[in-house]
Amino acid sequence: MSGEGTGSETAAATGEPRENPTGPGSETAWRDVFGYEEPYENQADAIETAIETGEQGGYLVMEGACGTGKTMAALTAAGTLLRETDRYDNVLVVTPVKQQRQQFIEDLRAINESVDEPFDGLALVGKADLCPYERVGAFEESTQEACEELRDHTSGLVAHGDGGGEGEVWWDSARAGELVSSARVDADTWNTLDENLTTAGHTAPYPTARPTAPDSLAEGDHAPTFCPFEADWYARDKSVPVSFDAGEGNVVTTDELLAGSVPAGTCPHRSMGTLLDDADVIVGNYTHLFDPRTRALTDGAVDDRTLVIVDEAHRLEGRVREMLSDRVGIHSLRRARNDVQYLRTRAGQSREHRAQVAELLDPHEVGTDSLERVEAFFDEAIDWLDDRVETYLANEYGNLDRAAGDLPDDIEIPLRDPEVEERDEFSEWAREAGYSASFCKSLHSVGAAVEDVLGTVAPERSCVCGDVGRLVARWWTRDHASYFREVTLTSTDREHLEGWERHYTAALFCYDCLPAEDLKARFANLGGGVLMSATLEPIDVFRECVGLDGVAVEDSDGTDDETDEGTDEEAAEPRPVVERTYDLTFPPENRASWVVDAPAFTARNRGPPTEGNDVRETYAYALRELARNPGNVLLCLPSYREAAWAGERLAEALDKPVLVDEPSSDAATEALKREFFAGGGKVLVTSTRGTLTEGVDYDGDKLGTCAVVGVPLVNVASPRIRAVRRAYGAAFDESKAFRYALTVPAVRRARQAIGRVIRGPEEVGVRAFVDERYTPDAPRSVADCLPDAEREEFVTLTPMFVETVVNRFGTEHPGFGERRTR
Repeated sequence: MSGEGTGSETAAATGEPRENPTGPGSETAWRDVFGYEEPYENQADAIETAIETGEQGGYLVMEGACGTGKTMAALTAAGTLLRETDRYDNVLVVTPVKQQRQQFIEDLRAINESVDEPFDGLALVGKADLCPYERVGAFEESTQEACEELRDHTSGLVAHGDGGGEGEVWWDSARAGELVSSARVDADTWNTLDENLTTAGHTAPYPTARPTAPDSLAEGDHAPTFCPFEADWYARDKSVPVSFDAGEGNVVTTDELLAGSVPAGTCPHRSMGTLLDDADVIVGNYTHLFDPRTRALTDGAVDDRTLVIVDEAHRLEGRVREMLSDRVGIHSLRRARNDVQYLRTRAGQSREHRAQVAELLDPHEVGTDSLERVEAFFDEAIDWLDDRVETYLANEYGNLDRAAGDLPDDIEIPLRDPEVEERDEFSEWAREAGYSASFCKSLHSVGAAVEDVLGTVAPERSCVCGDVGRLVARWWTRDHASYFREVTLTSTDREHLEGWERHYTAALFCYDCLPAEDLKARFANLGGGVLMSATLEPIDVFRECVGLDGVAVEDSDGTDDETDEGTDEEAAEPRPVVERTYDLTFPPENRASWVVDAPAFTARNRGPPTEGNDVRETYAYALRELARNPGNVLLCLPSYREAAWAGERLAEALDKPVLVDEPSSDAATEALKREFFAGGGKVLVTSTRGTLTEGVDYDGDKLGTCAVVGVPLVNVASPRIRAVRRAYGAAFDESKAFRYALTVPAVRRARQAIGRVIRGPEEVGVRAFVDERYTPDAPRSVADCLPDAEREEFVTLTPMFVETVVNRFGTEHPGFGERRTR
């Protein structure tokens, strides 16, 4: 075990109690919150370090192997800081793994069983999990679109303007009550054969069909559909029929939200949002903290008095990069063009319509004349994208119908040199076509105005021009160093279309190469926290890449001290960032850890799978001997293509069943996993970058051996990845670019895979890296990306020695690999 930190706040990771016997970090304080009788080894130090760091508004970065008890340690520290200090109002836990989300819920319930006054907990989920209409399949469009449309209609029916004479809006709860009454199945005004909506075993007082507003409440010619669940929320003056004590252990989850809301006729999602403001501990997904589109739910409750716990933090860069990247498909561009065209056509139908449209656009400061230019922009942008894709595909593949069987699934068409900061082709086209940057940036406000007006004059229409305008506008506001523009093509099969669209869907894609600045800004707006994972090393690289280094304390006026004018002496010190690494605590004699010193498994060395050579034969032998280990064996190759090669070679050489993973649906992957777990020992061959190497719990006797072949680097020739390397070089130094952007994430993936083997103190297993690059002295060695303890524990051996050590380990551990799980 090693511990290291920055700043005088840091104590050694010894597990010993600190000298402050009565403060929040004392054992007496946190023991009252801790959910179990005794902490694991290292758990006490993790708790006390998190408390000490949190008191100063800092961040603890913690790598803890399986068995460290990271979840309970982080929650205990957070609960102690809530109870014993005045620094925090609430705690937000975010994790991208459903299994980990459930672990936080269970640990919070365990804490609540041990304290006199339980913490109010809330587990966040998406609208699709809570919307009664979506749950019974009543929506044809997406949940988000359908919900927003119904919410807009409902709020319009119950809103009153100028409630205070200053343009204020207030909600008429009595009017909302009338809507609710009109929608109830037993109401005299309801005329339908539809039965009550039922979901999750709970029956609503409304039918499955969405009701239409009664004539007495509708304005104009159209009586809009509305959401009675939403109307009931307004009728209750935005209170909800669910309380925290309804949840098991005071933690409210989807089950309690549905059970309390659906029979009462209230929107379960609104119930969740209302409880959010009063929750002590909130458990959610990364999107609830980092995604601009989802943060609207949490932004009102999450601020500089929030302590954040980021679980599985090794995924942070990749996940946030996805969230902050924008995609605008050609179909969406056409729909946005059609929205504007529809409004222009309506305005041209008569003098009255033109006056009506002009009046509705006026509050947005958008004139009817500007619609023609916006429509022309979308038209020409669609033509440009169509021509760009057609030209590229013709040059690369010729006749697409003839080449259909050999076409790649995904294609990137870069719009600038990935290694040069310059204007992209689409922006250059717009400039030459006479569309200024200010015009392009205005597409957001114009699109939102058009969408708002269409909501009045054509409420049945599902519009996208607001969202598309926002995304296209961002194309012009984002820099060309951190964001890479390209056209992406995704394979499809649409025989009814012509040309290239029979084979691909196209999109403009603005890729976030460097999320560090966005992450830094987000962490600066929070009170402090804990970022943790089983694979964060090298932690100094992690800190830089997620923007933690240099996060400064905010002044009372809300400004960042680092940006204030003044002398260096006047500037505040950056917040403390404290590091802890806790090694695997399970008995070392129960595991074998090997680095098989085979030639680097690179494309140049191994050649194509169809051509045999000495390198491939060496790996085939090493994998065959590892696969002969008793019980279940997981072999992780750099790609699915290589996994197929390994699976074919092993199937010829082994008596035990060999399963080969491939890109597939979630359902197919789950079926493969069930087959692997059932019955006697098997071999499962997959890609290290696939879904079976992270977030899957191979506990008990589900897995006896795991080997990672090669270093699972992404395609370094991809234009997008070249742009990422360039951005990292500019931000962190060119000498660090490949290591930071590619090598370190790849080694974390490999470590995640081998971490599947030993999940408890009684488990026995074999872990192996098969590639010379995991040795310290090899060319392009990645050994310095491993923590000290792993470098010391993993024993290097030649491929020809694998058979000997496999046999020896089996002899020393009778019963190893015996399958008891059925």
